[in-house]
Amino acid sequence: MIFSRKRAAGRHARDERATDALQTVDGAESASEAPARGPYDVSEAPDGVQRLDLGSLQIPAVPEVEVRVQADPQGVIQQVVLVHGPSALQLGVFAAPRSEGIWDEVREEIRKSLYNDGAAAQEVVGEYGTELHARVRTEDGLTNLRFVGVDGPRWMVRAVYQGAAATDPAAAGPLADCLDGLVVDRGQEAKPVREPLPLRLPREAGGQVEADAEAAPAPGAR
Repeated sequence: MIFSRKRAAGRHARDERATDALQTVDGAESASEAPARGPYDVSEAPDGVQRLDLGSLQIPAVPEVEVRVQADPQGVIQQVVLVHGPSALQLGVFAAPRSEGIWDEVREEIRKSLYNDGAAAQEVVGEYGTELHARVRTEDGLTNLRFVGVDGPRWMVRAVYQGAAATDPAAAGPLADCLDGLVVDRGQEAKPVREPLPLRLPREAGGQVEADAEAAPAPGAR
């Protein structure tokens, strides 16, 4: 099932966030209240922002960005894709250890998997650190993908750009704004490392999900 809604309206590894948050005031350093950009942990997310609450992920409302959610009959979300024009952004969030990030390991596993499937992948430094750029063969032909990872406190966000935003980060536009404003609610429950954090449909979406059950999937989301 697919729930589609148009919304109106960091590196975020902890050590770098801490460095960015320090500001000099009269020669002394003081920490700002929150990071300048996300993805944010729910404990440090700015107030006053309209967001679509999907449980572990809260997606900010950005004009002209369509949120497409694929869920099973019980309302458990299998896939979240944001679409804007010719570009799409697939989001996933996973449990991580308290002591260190896991994006470096995950990125290497993705690279090896792509290589085994006959697709070459290149590491490129982006806004959030090292990204993975690849070109894969799908049912629709060759598709460009850009994998971005963001390590947070006991969580990791994996974002995959498709379409124009996969080859030109400047084309990400509103999709990049969604990633910058994303909020992760990890919860306190112990979870195995790399286990997907639970996502659920918002209560008000139930009726619309049924109506959109036969809607087409997001670009490249198969």
